Amino acid sequence: MGGERRTIAGVASVQGIGLHLGQPCTLTFRPAPACHGIVFRRMDLPGTPTIPARIDVAVQAERRTQLGTGEAALHTVEHVLAAVGGLAIDDLLIDMDGPEPPIMDGSAKAFLDALTEAGVVTHPGRVDWLVLRKSIRVVDGESVYEAHPALDYSLDVDIDFPHPLIGHQAGHYRVTAEGFRRDLADARTFGFLHEVDALRAKGLIQGASTANAVVLDAAGVVDTTLRWPDEFVRHKALDCVGDLVLAGARVRARIIAHKPSHRGTVALVRALVQHAVREPAVYTIEDILQVLPHRYPFLLVDRILELEEGKRIVGLKNVTINEPFFQGHFPGHPIMPGVLIIEAMAQVGGMLLMRTVTDPSTKVVYFMSLDNVKFRRPVKPGDQLRFEMEVLQMRGTMCKMRGVAYVDGQVVTEAEMAAMVRDR
Repeated sequence: MGGERRTIAGVASVQGIGLHLGQPCTLTFRPAPACHGIVFRRMDLPGTPTIPARIDVAVQAERRTQLGTGEAALHTVEHVLAAVGGLAIDDLLIDMDGPEPPIMDGSAKAFLDALTEAGVVTHPGRVDWLVLRKSIRVVDGESVYEAHPALDYSLDVDIDFPHPLIGHQAGHYRVTAEGFRRDLADARTFGFLHEVDALRAKGLIQGASTANAVVLDAAGVVDTTLRWPDEFVRHKALDCVGDLVLAGARVRARIIAHKPSHRGTVALVRALVQHAVREPAVYTIEDILQVLPHRYPFLLVDRILELEEGKRIVGLKNVTINEPFFQGHFPGHPIMPGVLIIEAMAQVGGMLLMRTVTDPSTKVVYFMSLDNVKFRRPVKPGDQLRFEMEVLQMRGTMCKMRGVAYVDGQVVTEAEMAAMVRDR
């Protein structure tokens, strides 16, 4: 989970008719600057009004996700947003010359292909994460949701329909770009023939056909072939990915959705935004291994908690009795060698410096000086070291930093250090 925001490099368009309103629409994806967020723009209305893809503008609507009200409202945005969420895009402008995106084949594939063709790229700016500290449960009619704290983003979805082709279906999906493309993007929306007249009488599914939805009669599917036997639950998971984009941040949680609906998932997102905390990008050990050249037993950073470009960084080191240095460093009274505390501090600082480099695999950080080093108290097995580093001076590839190491809020080590980035 990298720390840079994502947008697209170029422009890509999709054309077609909308599912519910049946009106033609050209949708165009455009790059957006850092911290812009996901924003729709109505090109067909005077003043080209914009609507952000955020939960505070979502309104209750039957069988679709709607943003805003009145003439500028946007209908059925969930498949577009599913592609955006599947690719973890943070900043994007979506131009539309109608009130509803094209339905295409009823899945997110056309939107995913367009975004991929435009090229997903990173750009500076802090990623917003929505992180849960405790589990929550949301009930909306038959829809029941649980959200649990997790280090990544996954969905457990199950549905139940009294139809011989559907019945009870369940699936577990890790929401990554690769996983979304493989498991969810091609899953199409579905409906039942016996509901068509009633829905059309309400002004819905005006643009629906067997070319853009899986239609079921009493016996099976009409004029199409299923892409998976469980395409139905996969599409419900796709809808969840789209609706969860309305959180306005990348979600880090395990979501369990029983009989999800658009109305229910919107209620879940409202609860998530209320109960979760927004955190800056966190670098896990997998991310750190991609940036720092160190390996066991000399990699002494477990996680990066905060990172402000060119300003400060906060990292963690969990000290366990299994550290190899405890075998020979005061074995009867194990304490962490002070030089290794400094080394761990330096590695955290190295992460900050390496963020200024386009290809970290070709570079290495060399430390040039240490000043004002103070050891305040010993660090023992079971302690968690928190390193807070701030930049004092930055000139090109050279940097001077001040670091403080804490255990349980108490200072254990302080130092000033200078380093520079060199070719490997």
